[in-house]
Amino acid sequence: MTRSPTLEAARPPFDAVIFDLDGVVTDTAAVHEAAWRELFDAVLRDPRIPPGTDASPFRRADYRAFVDGRPREEGVLVFLAARGVAVPRGDAGDPADRWTAFGLGARKNRIFHRRLEATGVSVFPETVDLLGRLRAGRVPVVLATASRNAPAILRAAGLEGIFDCVLDGADAAAAGFAGKPAPDVFLEAARRVHVDPGRAVVIEDSVSGVQAARQGGFGLVVGIDRSGHRPELSDAGADVVLDDVGELDLGLVVANPWHLVYEGFDAGHEGHREALTTLGNGYVGVRGAAPESGRAGPGYPGTYLSGIYNRVVNRVEEEETEDEHLVNAPNWLHLDLRIEGGVWWSMGGLTVRSERRVLDMQQAVLMREATLEDDGGRRITVAQRRFVSMALPQLMALETSVTAEGWSGQVTMRSGVDLDVSNENVLEDTLLAHRHVRDVSPTEETAPPDVDEGTGDLDATLVAEAETIQSRIRIAVALRNRVTGSARGDVSDGCVGALHFHEFALRLDDGRPVRLTKTAAFATSRDHALSSARTGAAAVLRRSPGTFEELLASHSAAWQRFLHLFTVELDAAPSVQFAVNLHVFHVLQALAPFVEDLDVGVPARGLHGEGYRGHVFWDELFVLPLITSRLPAVARALIAYRWRRLPEARHAAAGLGLRGALFPWQSGSDGREETPRWIFNRRSGHWMPDYSRLQRHVGLAVAFNAWQYFEATHDRFWLLRQGAELIIEVARLFASMAEYDPLEDRYHVRGVMGPDEYHTGYPGRPSSGIDDNAYTNVLAAWVCHQAAHLLHVVQGHDRDDLADRLRIEPAEPELWARMGRRMSVPFHGEGIMSQFAGYGDLAELDWDAYRDRYHNIERLDLILEAEGDSTNRYQLAKQADALMLLYLFGPTELTALLGRLGYTVTAEQLARTVDYYLARTAHGSTLSRVAHSSVLAGMDSERAWDTFCEALDADLDDTQGGTTRAGIHLGAMAGSIDVVQRSFAGLRLTSDALIFAPRLPDGLRSVTFRVRYRDQLLDVDLGQDQLRVSSASGDAGPVRIRVEGEEILLRCGTSHRFRIQAGQPRPWPTPAR
Repeated sequence: MTRSPTLEAARPPFDAVIFDLDGVVTDTAAVHEAAWRELFDAVLRDPRIPPGTDASPFRRADYRAFVDGRPREEGVLVFLAARGVAVPRGDAGDPADRWTAFGLGARKNRIFHRRLEATGVSVFPETVDLLGRLRAGRVPVVLATASRNAPAILRAAGLEGIFDCVLDGADAAAAGFAGKPAPDVFLEAARRVHVDPGRAVVIEDSVSGVQAARQGGFGLVVGIDRSGHRPELSDAGADVVLDDVGELDLGLVVANPWHLVYEGFDAGHEGHREALTTLGNGYVGVRGAAPESGRAGPGYPGTYLSGIYNRVVNRVEEEETEDEHLVNAPNWLHLDLRIEGGVWWSMGGLTVRSERRVLDMQQAVLMREATLEDDGGRRITVAQRRFVSMALPQLMALETSVTAEGWSGQVTMRSGVDLDVSNENVLEDTLLAHRHVRDVSPTEETAPPDVDEGTGDLDATLVAEAETIQSRIRIAVALRNRVTGSARGDVSDGCVGALHFHEFALRLDDGRPVRLTKTAAFATSRDHALSSARTGAAAVLRRSPGTFEELLASHSAAWQRFLHLFTVELDAAPSVQFAVNLHVFHVLQALAPFVEDLDVGVPARGLHGEGYRGHVFWDELFVLPLITSRLPAVARALIAYRWRRLPEARHAAAGLGLRGALFPWQSGSDGREETPRWIFNRRSGHWMPDYSRLQRHVGLAVAFNAWQYFEATHDRFWLLRQGAELIIEVARLFASMAEYDPLEDRYHVRGVMGPDEYHTGYPGRPSSGIDDNAYTNVLAAWVCHQAAHLLHVVQGHDRDDLADRLRIEPAEPELWARMGRRMSVPFHGEGIMSQFAGYGDLAELDWDAYRDRYHNIERLDLILEAEGDSTNRYQLAKQADALMLLYLFGPTELTALLGRLGYTVTAEQLARTVDYYLARTAHGSTLSRVAHSSVLAGMDSERAWDTFCEALDADLDDTQGGTTRAGIHLGAMAGSIDVVQRSFAGLRLTSDALIFAPRLPDGLRSVTFRVRYRDQLLDVDLGQDQLRVSSASGDAGPVRIRVEGEEILLRCGTSHRFRIQAGQPRPWPTPAR
């Protein structure tokens, strides 16, 4: 058979994995650190220490820099040398009271054992799980550690015998090996299991250990960051830095920046892989699940149709709730096979001997190749390709080729659609009602198959139909199964439960592939231009008679047109380019141009899973800048989702005695509040009240995006028809929410939540909300100012029509203008902008203690609740909150906004504010590092780049603790791409010009991308000392471009090169408003 060149070129998996001990397998690093601290604090007080020596206490930074990962005597020598103290090296047998490096090391060991006996040994369960999976897969696992206590620690931890080979500090000393950062110990470990270093993985948590592995030329060096030293591990040479070993997917191969390759099968990461290999087109998303997988196995087939929701009623904590979910639609992928009448593949009848999956992001095609073997030793090779069409939104296809290897005989293939589906992608949802569709397929027989008498090819079709239980939406799937390449074959149709299928009994000849091509068409009763879902699906299939290759060609051509607009080319590390490509790919899978014809919002988790129940949050604030700058028609459609739900938003406001429009924190089908009233805490096993509906800032994001869209397009008709209404109704809401204090001459907004969901109220009052959230108040002031400004932008008949249609009272514009000047913004300490009133009075959290105890503390709300505590008591944040203002406006415009409100804020104050919140943010949201990297770009380029790279890793490494399996984080993916253009290129699309203020970090030498502005398509090529902007040919009017004081008018079909000052800090530009 013809083998895929992509699959053939991919790198095979690694042959061995080498683990460090402390901080990787066992949680004894804290005990070691405490023992070193006790030793050195005593040594530095010893009278033998020369006068004038720095005798300050031993710190965590000292532990990381000088002793972690080194032999004890080396740690003594290196640390004391850093303090200007020299001690004799001594001999290995020196007792603990000897003033030598070996003697002091022996004293530290005695302290360590005393402390270890008192505290015991704990292990990292994710590491133990990985060890078990590796051993089950017969991959050699080796322990290589500088610790001379390894055997005792392993016994105490119950891990004795789990490693194929143990090489500890005593072994290294006996062999005369140099300690880390020399690679000797790791090289010996690889030699003992007969593996070339280039084919082995090293997992380390120390800088010196990472340096040793890199010097040794190991194939993959993994750094584990449990204490906030990611940049140091990266600089030391780690290929990837993770928060925990559980995030490591050893099957991931990155050899091509446009190919996501997975080697082998790993049940622990299957859900994560399925999400990252999802294919979609905005109308539908299909998880990258194996076609033979079902509800009983580790795989989770999921097909999601944009905007198709259903409600279920539940009872939680004695309260009846109604919850709306994005529906898991019928599974069209189902394909199973068996050899010679044996047990089906899906039921364990075939063993997978090898497997490789490749997501080709340039073609939007998912490929898979597997070798299977039955109990009789007969082998077959299965090769699959699938796509979700970018040419026809309702169409998708799966091609399966089966080849017998060394035998001939019969294979049976079953291909169909499974309507027995439910929403089980999120654990918490399985605790509640989660079935949303029922089979309503008619009972009449399917059409008879066609048989080509000349070739023996078989062609059979069927149509199945489901209906959502509450919303009564019909979902029809039409399937065509076509078999080619078999000398003889029979086909029959069948139905088992809600699985409708064709079954093919086929003759396999050795080495000759048989292909089954499944083409599927979906239609729903919400679609346009059809009489019914059933006839609509059948019609789509009838109009798409082509072969797999023909359908693929039209799909690929359409995909290339869209991808061309969004591609961002970076001169940076290959891993960065790969991650940006992955983000571009998935943004387009969820929000392809077909969205323009749908009534849907921005799904926070894409069409990739059931996280957040498929709801729409505020993520459009991060997504629409990217979409508006490439596909403004799609951005307009996404904003229209909010505009169509204005009646419900007005109703919600009126229900609270307010005017204007109150948009919900979580939205679904009709715009009502869909936020669950309870969330489940897996740590405590408790249902916790969810107060996040107190976030009133979603409407502010809607209004902000509406104005940004207008500035980018100058679509005046749209502004008068929809945009102005959104802005004015949100301004009305906050005008009615605000309380005026005549003594302060300030407006206050009370009882709300900001983006930081860790503060639902004040200590002891968790449901009260907080007062004067800075983000909410400043953005409300901006929206109110824009609402008043609109009535000056719009003149004459248009103004009168707008005022009449929206019933604007004469006093309203003046009130909006006044609120734009007198909203209250709290400050504390040395001019720090307070996240909310009273934030600075809260207690400080012991961050080091919680990191030591829990390592990953991004979900502090769940951790503290399980302890009987609350995040409401502390100065902390789940994600960027006050700093979101800098993300949206930049320092120059934010300073101007605050100045208009009567607050004089200096650059130094803003810098202190940034530092203050960076130190207190847990990054419990993937959006957080996106905002922080953007904010830091104008202050600290190196830190900005590190934070940006961490943001890129969120879904690829599943840094949120297993959440990516329930869908990618669409806001973070789009936002990270936008950081490149918004922050590193310094791009702003304003009302009168396209403005650039470049500030490339050291890790990014150049970048090219495309933007659309005022109907011109522009190529942007930014280097260290120049910026070139080129316009495509066309008939659009000229656009104004401003770069560092130079301003030009660029006409279609021309280009201009700007000189920029390399390496000079450039303030964020002030857009014209």
